[in-house]
Amino acid sequence: MHRMRGFLLGMAGGAVGAALVLLVLVVAFDFGEGEQTTLLQPAGQPADVPVAEGPGLSPSQLYSRMSGGVVMVRATFEVQDGWSPWGGATPNAQSLGTGFVVSQEGDILTNAHVVLDGQGQTASDVTVVFNAPGGEGDEFAAELVGVDGDSDVAVLRVDPDKAPVLPLRLGDSDKVIVGEPVVAIGNPLGYDFSITSGIVSAVERSIEAPTGAVIPNAIQTDAAINPGNSGGPLINSSGEVIGINEQIASRSGGNEGLGFAVPINTAVRVMEQLKENGKVAYAWLGIGGKSLTPDVAKTFDVGVERGVLVETVAAGGPAEKAGIRGGDESVTVQGQQWVVGGDVIVKVDDTPIESFDDLIAFLADRTPGDKVTVEVVRDGKRKSFEVTLGERPKSM
Repeated sequence: MHRMRGFLLGMAGGAVGAALVLLVLVVAFDFGEGEQTTLLQPAGQPADVPVAEGPGLSPSQLYSRMSGGVVMVRATFEVQDGWSPWGGATPNAQSLGTGFVVSQEGDILTNAHVVLDGQGQTASDVTVVFNAPGGEGDEFAAELVGVDGDSDVAVLRVDPDKAPVLPLRLGDSDKVIVGEPVVAIGNPLGYDFSITSGIVSAVERSIEAPTGAVIPNAIQTDAAINPGNSGGPLINSSGEVIGINEQIASRSGGNEGLGFAVPINTAVRVMEQLKENGKVAYAWLGIGGKSLTPDVAKTFDVGVERGVLVETVAAGGPAEKAGIRGGDESVTVQGQQWVVGGDVIVKVDDTPIESFDDLIAFLADRTPGDKVTVEVVRDGKRKSFEVTLGERPKSM
């Protein structure tokens, strides 16, 4: 897995604007176990849409079949204490993004940053607009069920007896492969219900949430994604949602073919916890460290080429309680600061750990209270520790 660096990392929507005006901006990130959801096959599709022969559906077929389950999300924020992004007093501010229906109960997935402003304030009012071919869509008030900034996922809900609920079918993001065709449906730069197409450019990327937390297993795509696409579905050629379009990496501030989506498996886990508990509990090992490379490993003579060099352990945290050690000496190698002398994590349960991203991805599939076996290299020898995972402190 690879962290993206050297680019402007911008959210693809959820920009804050002045009163009664929808302004769509690229906003950098430096600002600041539940019930099972019934996921249904889309119903009520146009009967005259042909079924594609071959490997999958065409972009036009996907749009015809699925755009009815995609919504525009408008969030309104009450400006408090005279705060305004433009320096003057404003009665309220708005953001624009995208979402999509995932259940007949009216549940809608979107990005957390669409309904949170740059100071972590939750929207006071959320409206969703459904696609209506040939005309303006119907608007409905949406309830904000829950928000999780660490995964950048939010759950909305509309009244299914009033809104034209058309659930989209969800896929398995663990089965996504590089090169498969995808489309994105959303509201880029305010151009409502647009579709763009491309391929999966890479998988297992690690991207940064607005809170600074790492989202593992993100999907990279070259399907054009711009501000306003945030919260919209990334769809494969089988008509399955595999991710929530979330951010772009850009030198210019616009689309450069580097878009990233939160994996749908992560989004579903978050949604279930938000619906059940109103919050998300993440597993926590309680260490700080860096990915070990062969060159660095040779310099430090740690006895293994790859793994996670444990630099610090949180006082009273799971790792410290289990006996895992942090470093005790600070050194500089090629301008980078390292704390050496600590354990090197090389495996957790049966999963090899070659980088910090591997460790984050492993923990993402666990819950607080789970017991795991952590294998480390200490003084050239392998040792194992039984660790009871704790709950990760909130980033926001």
